Amino acid sequence: MRAKSILIGILAGMVAFSGCTINGALQTSPTAYGGLTDAGFRIPPVPIYKVDQKFRRQTVAYPTDEAPGTIIVDTGAKFLYYVLGDGQAMRYGIGVGKAGFEWHGTAHVARKREWPDWSAPSTMIVRERNRGHVIPAHMQGGLMNPLGARALYLFNEKGDTGYRLHGSPEWWSIGKAVSAGCIRLMNQDIIDLYDRAPIGTKVIVL
Repeated sequence: MRAKSILIGILAGMVAFSGCTINGALQTSPTAYGGLTDAGFRIPPVPIYKVDQKFRRQTVAYPTDEAPGTIIVDTGAKFLYYVLGDGQAMRYGIGVGKAGFEWHGTAHVARKREWPDWSAPSTMIVRERNRGHVIPAHMQGGLMNPLGARALYLFNEKGDTGYRLHGSPEWWSIGKAVSAGCIRLMNQDIIDLYDRAPIGTKVIVL
């Protein structure tokens, strides 16, 4: 009997550690946003208590006709859903494109990169120069790289859309329209999504 009680206590502790339920959503434990070392880079922890609860990674009810494994990006609500099936999805908070930089449509993940390099589009270089800002034409992968720890490259029937799902150390930008069109997630979240979504994953941007 004592052994059974100990087992129940252990299981309860595991549930408490893995996440908690808020308004029917199973939230990921705050420990998932702690610092971690990845490929030799030390990703700093996110002060998750400063991030609105709705933008933290969590399993939510999400009825859809799309197949499990589909990514649906709701740019208006600032959420990205990875369809799990059975009326559920993993939801992530995102940062989206500023006015004039939005993109909508259907694509698929054609490439995936860990700690990707970043090359600035020529139009961005010119635009920023006109604003008095000088940005590098190319950056090696690393903590200060605009694409963060991971990038998923979106292609459609015409080829490379130029848009990415990528990481960012700027956790404070999640839930806002701040980018040049790409969809950004906290680095801890893009690593989780990267591990779930294989090449060929369908992506719908609303």
